[in-house]
Amino acid sequence: MKPRQAILALVGAILIAAGGCTATSRWVYANSSGKLAYRALPTGDHIMDFSYAGYRGGGVAIPNVPAKITVYPGGDDAANIQSAIDQVSRLPLENGQRGAVLLASGTFNCDRTIFIHAGGVVLRGTGGTVLNLIGKPHVGIIAAGKAAIVEQGQPTLITEAYVPSGTTTFNVASSAGWRIGDTIQITRPVTAAWVHFMEMDNLVRNGKPQRWLAGKIQAYRVIAGISGNAITVTIPLSDDYDVRYLNPPGTSVVKVNISGLISEVGIEHLRIVSPPQPIQIAAPQFNALKLNDVTDAWARDLDIHDTINSTDVGDGSSRVTMLRIHTTHSVVTLGAALPMDFGDHGTQVLYDHCTAAGGHQYYFATFGRTQGPNVLLNCTFTGDGRVQPHQRWSTGLLIDNCQADGIDLMNRGIMGSGHGWTMGWGVLWNCTAKTFVVQEPPGTENWEIGCVGTPQLQARPFDQQPKLPPGIVESTHHRVTPRSLYLEQLRQRLGDDAVKNIGY
Repeated sequence: MKPRQAILALVGAILIAAGGCTATSRWVYANSSGKLAYRALPTGDHIMDFSYAGYRGGGVAIPNVPAKITVYPGGDDAANIQSAIDQVSRLPLENGQRGAVLLASGTFNCDRTIFIHAGGVVLRGTGGTVLNLIGKPHVGIIAAGKAAIVEQGQPTLITEAYVPSGTTTFNVASSAGWRIGDTIQITRPVTAAWVHFMEMDNLVRNGKPQRWLAGKIQAYRVIAGISGNAITVTIPLSDDYDVRYLNPPGTSVVKVNISGLISEVGIEHLRIVSPPQPIQIAAPQFNALKLNDVTDAWARDLDIHDTINSTDVGDGSSRVTMLRIHTTHSVVTLGAALPMDFGDHGTQVLYDHCTAAGGHQYYFATFGRTQGPNVLLNCTFTGDGRVQPHQRWSTGLLIDNCQADGIDLMNRGIMGSGHGWTMGWGVLWNCTAKTFVVQEPPGTENWEIGCVGTPQLQARPFDQQPKLPPGIVESTHHRVTPRSLYLEQLRQRLGDDAVKNIGY
């Protein structure tokens, strides 16, 4: 670091310690009317509106669903809980809800997974309820639908040479038969040209080539407007679409019908405990919670102890809030491969005031092909672990006012059988960490704005050179306004009540 840069960094750190120094970002700022404005790259890409993350698309209070059955500990606890859930699952829906199963205070010894397969069902503890996972390793709770996606009509192609990330409007060859409110599937092909452009065709581990990506990456959006062949969608696109690397065959768009999701499902006010697990992550293990093929769902006020890969918002899940989920570990996982407390395959997922304590792990990680918007808000992670998108190209993640030992939006190279570039169009906003590794994937961008900590340059893992180019780093050691990007985006889109609805 040059002397002048060192002096400025020191002054910034002193001002932060003394109560903070607020700066204005060049990338998101209030215009003369007080509205958020976004600076675009020359290609038109800009930071997206992340406010659509969360239950019912953001800004909606999680409901307090009336209890229909109370279960008390004793006997075959897992069977008793499952029987109660099955009974409530057969009740008629009223405004999308069937009712809650209330678990009384005390310890429920569960030797098998508890399943929720119907919408409108909530599993609730009293605050003094403990799910004690015993027997063979298993998942504590799984809420899962069974999604089916059926194409309706023939696919058409995006006709623009470049569709930027953050936009809501693009042109297609034909919009015939489409209507406002239709769901569309946008399929981005993984071409050899794009993989080469991303410098991901040269991953070799132990003398064997590693495959980064193949096949396709899909995103789902709802049509908000149609003007000729120009389509406007309700939620911004989290990735860009560049004809130079995607044609042929091109990016296709088709109307789809999605069925089999379950909605209005909640898990709340529970303590979930497993035996300590000093094992490698390939071994059978206790997990706490999995949500698969759910929408408009939530988990809140869960206190989770000693599970591995504790929570997973799985593929096919959307519009989910994970609120005040706390994980702790009394032992560390063995081996070089690390678990993750919060794993995300979904879209429009909000992690709000979640915490994790313990080392030798990833606190939060995305899986491959995860499409945003997804948000970590006011989360605190303590120990020597890291927040790090993990596998094979996800896009559209906001990490907002979070704290961790390290936070990375990076190229993982040959790690994990070729995870390579993990995140594009991601944003760190007013975060605190010892170190940040925020890199710039080819043709893409990541932002680190208003963060307190040390930005680091590094090569791909296991390489010494070259150092990969950094993303956009702005206002190091100086917080920026608005204090929370997510909350201000939500306020401007839906009003003050939307912010109050989620507890702010």
